[in-house]
Amino acid sequence: MAKAVTIERSHRLDGTGEYYFSRRLREIAEIEAATGRQIIKLAMGSPDLPPAQCVIDRLAKEAQRPDVHKYMSYKGEPILRKAFADWYERWYGVKLDYNTEVLPLLGSKEGLMHICMTFLNSGDKVLVPNPGYPTYSAAVKLSGGVMQPYALNKENGFLPDFDAIESEGLDGVKIMLVNYPNMPTGQTPTPDLFEKLVEFGAKHNIMIVHDNPYSFIRNSKPISIMSADGAKEVAMELNSLSKGHSMAGWRVGTIVGKREWIDTILTFKSNMDSGMFYPVQAAAETALGLGQEWFDQLNAIYYARERQGYELLDALGCKYRKGQAGLFIWAELPDDFDGDSFAFSDMVMEKCDVFLTPGGIFGSEGRHYIRITLCCPEELLEKATQRVKAGLHR
Repeated sequence: MAKAVTIERSHRLDGTGEYYFSRRLREIAEIEAATGRQIIKLAMGSPDLPPAQCVIDRLAKEAQRPDVHKYMSYKGEPILRKAFADWYERWYGVKLDYNTEVLPLLGSKEGLMHICMTFLNSGDKVLVPNPGYPTYSAAVKLSGGVMQPYALNKENGFLPDFDAIESEGLDGVKIMLVNYPNMPTGQTPTPDLFEKLVEFGAKHNIMIVHDNPYSFIRNSKPISIMSADGAKEVAMELNSLSKGHSMAGWRVGTIVGKREWIDTILTFKSNMDSGMFYPVQAAAETALGLGQEWFDQLNAIYYARERQGYELLDALGCKYRKGQAGLFIWAELPDDFDGDSFAFSDMVMEKCDVFLTPGGIFGSEGRHYIRITLCCPEELLEKATQRVKAGLHR
């Protein structure tokens, strides 16, 4: 028998653990299998609603063509690039050259890694929101960058405090990651915020990377950082069909920005993957052409779920801000709870068989918060509410 080969993993994985939800949901599945308990999981933001029927029909129709099963362009087919450019002009008032300023992605999560791998050298610093999407920190670390967190909290309205960021020092900072509507806090943006971000980036020679997948969910005023004066010289924006078009599994996103940066990212991207399946691109064109009626219908469902989510949070004794955007509700732990978000999540699951996301997974500023998803039927949220009332208040 041959001797087993022992290979150490790359040091670039040091400090980057398994994605929290991957580990925790596996643990919960083991608990369910061992005990027979059925735990309600109000965790990930994976949309449970289907895309518009016309989008599915377009996919099916295009997939019947014999000429669409080959490799596609690394930079995306013109049909999709133009659809994204038209979408940006229609909804955000931003004009883009679809030939040079739009790069389709296999989901915007891919784009975060592409940007970091394209522009960061070992030791370059990146301003990362705290709390923030865990993939931000993972992408920075895996590409050899160094995180420099900036705090988002209720004292600063969950917005960047530029004076505080400057006081921490900006030597070696190359990129600032920003995300509005914000996940996990649900804070919405304003034109003034985006203007300040562009001014900040220009002043300090920092690339602003705005992640904008939530602008059409529970938000009546979609806005893009690219609408700010001078944004193309300072900023790039990631966008996605995962949330606002209920197409998370389809993996369709985009980066928009000036030609120089798009071409540089393409140099990296073209060595990592190929273009997406043409029928998916054609169907995405149909999705991007949907009108206000689609978003009104989608948000009517999410707002109904939001109301039930408030009842659940009231039963938990949590405090929350109304008017949050996106797929979640961000809420403070009860004043009388002696512990952090992980302890609170564990306690609720043990007593009520309901799993809530501990805010601490998003950074130290989230340690006294929890997050619930609205990506589940209203009836499931109601069932969770009843479990909490029975488990915590008996």
